[in-house]
Amino acid sequence: MTDTEIRFGMAAPFSGPAREMGHQLKLGVDLAFAQANDEGGVHGRQLKLVTADDAYEPNRTLNAMKELYEQQKVFGFVENYGSPTALISVPFALERHALYFGAFSGAPSLRRDPPDRYVFNYRAGYAEEADAIVHYLVRNRRLRPQDIGVLTQQDAYGEAGWEGVTKAMRTLRGGVPGEVFRMSYNRNTVNVDEAIAQLRRQRPAIKAVVLVATFRAAAKFIEKTRDLYPDMIYATISGVGSTGLASELMVLGPHYADGVICTQVTPAVDGYATVTMKYKNALAKYFPGEPADYSSLEAYLTASILIEGLRRAGPALDTESLVNVLESMQNYELGLGPKVSFGPSDHQALHKVWGTQLDKSGQYHAIDLE
Repeated sequence: MTDTEIRFGMAAPFSGPAREMGHQLKLGVDLAFAQANDEGGVHGRQLKLVTADDAYEPNRTLNAMKELYEQQKVFGFVENYGSPTALISVPFALERHALYFGAFSGAPSLRRDPPDRYVFNYRAGYAEEADAIVHYLVRNRRLRPQDIGVLTQQDAYGEAGWEGVTKAMRTLRGGVPGEVFRMSYNRNTVNVDEAIAQLRRQRPAIKAVVLVATFRAAAKFIEKTRDLYPDMIYATISGVGSTGLASELMVLGPHYADGVICTQVTPAVDGYATVTMKYKNALAKYFPGEPADYSSLEAYLTASILIEGLRRAGPALDTESLVNVLESMQNYELGLGPKVSFGPSDHQALHKVWGTQLDKSGQYHAIDLE
């Protein structure tokens, strides 16, 4: 931070299979920063985002964090990507008392009780999303808990989703634990063949799969199982990268996209909520040609909350004063429906989960999860 600039860092994948996610998250933060800078910045300081590529590989995350903190001299971190990478980047930030704001992860490692002082989240946790999916499948689609299986990525992201599903299952069974059919695949791959072999051996056959996967692996699993199980219900959580998933499935054909459920941590990108319209208008102004995307919308909302915190903290800014201000933020109206609040015991801005479902044209439509 200088008299004229506040610099934030983002460690995310800008190469490798998840690179599109890095692009979308950077786009969303850049969008919010560009808007704020055009309005004079924050107390005369311009906001700048610098990035480092870890390719969604935890063994590269430490070097990415060091590059941002030691070489780029960032004030804090915003919208870092990934749950397995957070196991490296969060301790790095905490040891340096650096702000770690709004990571694209719903993992419990970022949601300790009580919360780590410098870690703040925008989104609902993966456990909350998984809980919403399981209850929807049982309550609205009339499935039994034993009819539902899970495909998980073999890492902290997959484990977080798995824990959410199994916890929801226990609740539905009155607290009695029961076996849940689980398949898995290696992170940063689309090798789902063994998972499909497990599915084919499973008796009795399941009727729905909760996919705790990234979009290419999820699409590959759907591609290879849709015709084998034409009545299967596929449900994913927001960590999948829902826009990427829709695109991958539409390449395969409308048959593969139709009916796929995805929980979201933002309002619908094709909706008319004020904050969504503001995002799309800014996208057309600053990045014409870039389509609206759930991931960039999430990053835009995350950065917008951060900017509000910076404004409230005043010109004499440091990390401790900013954390104090964020912990006092109550009922901030961002236009999401639920208001944004933090507190010393709750560093998660929202707990809301929205439901969407794909149609044959590859468009998401709102569904009621209640």
